[in-house]
Formats: sequence, structure tokens, C-alpha cells
Amino acid sequence: MENNEIGAYKAQPTGFKAFIPHPFPPKVGFNFDQNIHKKNNEATRLLGKLDGITKLLPDADFFLLMYLRKDATSSSQIEGTRANMIDAIVAEAKIDTKIPDDVDDILHYIKALNYGIERMKADDFPMVLRFIRELHKQLMQKARATHFSDPGEFRKSQNWIGGIRPDNASFVPPPVDEMHHALNDLEKFIHIDNDIPTVTKAGLIHAQFETIHPFLDGNGRTGRMLITFYLWKEGYLEKPVLFLSSFFKKHQKLYYEKLLGYHNGDISDWIEFFLDGVVEIANEAIDTVGKITALREKDLFKIQTLGKRASESAALVLPKLYAQPIVTVSVVQKWTGFTRAGAQTVIDRFIKMGILTPKDKGKKYGQSYMYKSYIDIFNKNE
Repeated sequence: MENNEIGAYKAQPTGFKAFIPHPFPPKVGFNFDQNIHKKNNEATRLLGKLDGITKLLPDADFFLLMYLRKDATSSSQIEGTRANMIDAIVAEAKIDTKIPDDVDDILHYIKALNYGIERMKADDFPMVLRFIRELHKQLMQKARATHFSDPGEFRKSQNWIGGIRPDNASFVPPPVDEMHHALNDLEKFIHIDNDIPTVTKAGLIHAQFETIHPFLDGNGRTGRMLITFYLWKEGYLEKPVLFLSSFFKKHQKLYYEKLLGYHNGDISDWIEFFLDGVVEIANEAIDTVGKITALREKDLFKIQTLGKRASESAALVLPKLYAQPIVTVSVVQKWTGFTRAGAQTVIDRFIKMGILTPKDKGKKYGQSYMYKSYIDIFNKNE
């Protein structure tokens, strides 16, 4: 076995070859060069910087919601979903019935992320196979699916990636027995305190999970969530604000190529790509926090220039827009307790100040309003 080999293709009784992982991690360890160590240090430094400035954000949980939506959208789009983040916000708020069916994929992903966050807040909850199955159940249960995904259960039959049968697939993951051995190895690897730097280890966990492919469907999405949850659990982030799905979506072809390369022993290539992603996304998130802070100060200042009563009512609405940046008159009524006319007055003021804009130009009834400059900060790379 070469240093960088993590498994081998073996002929199966029914005539196709499946990938059987070697014991993991390899006994000889991982021989990463200086370049990877350097990138890992840069990624770690940026995560620390991101964590520090996120702590300074007022209403940080509101902004976290937007990150969850962004990741849910990108991760679902990698799997073929066409709905976007705006569709997801509209669907969550139940403010429009005319939304794409596949927005359901994004909503299930958000539900699974929120579930994972609550589950991991319990310090005594270890990051184990049960947690992974629970995430998958939240992601896939009652989800719009093209075929049966057995929510929350590891597969009991052979699966494959690409092609119409295992013998013409681009990759055939391990058969069920070997899958369970590999999952147990991965679970131990997640818990063991070894000398692999944490950010690099997050990349290995993701690639090894995708190699095992333990579910009938939803492996990519579940595996991408694991990256963030692992880094969070290891204390590298106070809040789970680093999500790599938008990087993987932007370089989707390369993402698949590097994962396939990982199965075939090109571990360093995959890790280098992964660390590039952490550096890019951490930098982007740091930039996003700065833009949010500037926008927030600018819009708070606009509100303070209003008369006393008008500014008080506006101050009830603005912070809530950070969590739900698309509203209707009835949403503002619910937030404030104002009459319909009172809520419309607040919206009209926000339009005049350039905070809100009508979502559907020319629509007379049931208009929605967007906090567009805020959504654009998160949506700029979509």
C-alpha cells in the first residue's frame, strides 16, 4: 500500500468493481508538504479573525440565519436545485404561493442545519454516527425526492455515482459490510486527538465521508454540513458562520474531480483545494461582516433622522429585517401590532429612505418588499 492510497477497487460477485477503503487513517499517516501546512496556517488564522469579528456583531443570530440560507441554497444547487435564496426567504415567511417546488430542498437543508446547531449546543453530545443519521433524517424526511432515500438510515444496498448501473458508474462506494467498517473508522478518526491540524482534518473527514457514501441519497449535503459542525465542535468558531458550499458550487466540476482524485490517492490535491476554499470563504465572510456593520450603521442613522414617533416605530422593524429581509404589510403588522395603514406607513418611509424596495414592480395587491442592499451582500456570488 502506498502512503497516499486510502483504498482499492475490488471485483464483486455480481461483476462490477467497488471501492473498498483501507483502515483509516492510514498507519503511515499523511505526508503533507510545506505548502499545505502553510495554507492550513493561513486558513486557521482567518478562521480566528472571522470568529473574533463575528463576536462583535449585534444581532449575530439574525445574520447567522442568512448564512444558513446561503449555504442551504448553494449546497442544494450543487445537487440540481434551481430555486434561489430569495425563493427560500419568501417560502419560509409564507408570503407568496408562487414559488418553485424545489425550494423545498433548501427548506429541508435549513431545517437540518438548525437541528444540528441545537443538538450540538449540548456540550455532552458527541459528534457521532447517530448525529450524522439524525441530520440526514431532518434533511430527507418528507423531502421532495426523485427516489427513496430511507431518511436517517445508512443504506442496506449498493449505491453508485454516475452511470445507470454499478458496472458503468464513475464511482462505486463500498458494499454495505465494508461501509460499516469504514464508518466506524471515520467515527474514531473524528474523536481521536492526533497531530493532524484541525482545518486539514475537516477536509479529510468530508472527503472520507463522501468516499463511503453511506446513504441512498443526500450524501453530498450531509457531508458538507459535517465540515462546519466539526470546526464548530472543535472550538474554531463561536458560531457556525463558515460554510463552504458556495465555494464548491462555484468550482463544482473541480470539486467533483478533486473528490474523485481523493478516492484514487490524490489526497494532497484534495486538501489543497479544500484549504483554498476555507481561505476564500473566510475572507469573504470577514468582508460580509464589515459590509453588514456599515449598512446597519447607515440605516440606523437614517432612522434617527425621523421624528420621535416615526423613528420609534421604524426601530421596531429594522432589526427584524436582518433575519427576514422580505416582508409584506401583514408581516410588519405582526411585528409591531400596528394597523394595516400604520404598517404601510412604516414601509413607505423605508422605501423613501432607500431601505426597502417593492419586490414585484407593478404588482398592485399583495406586494412584498425587499431589504435589497442587505440581501445583495449575501447574494453577490450567487
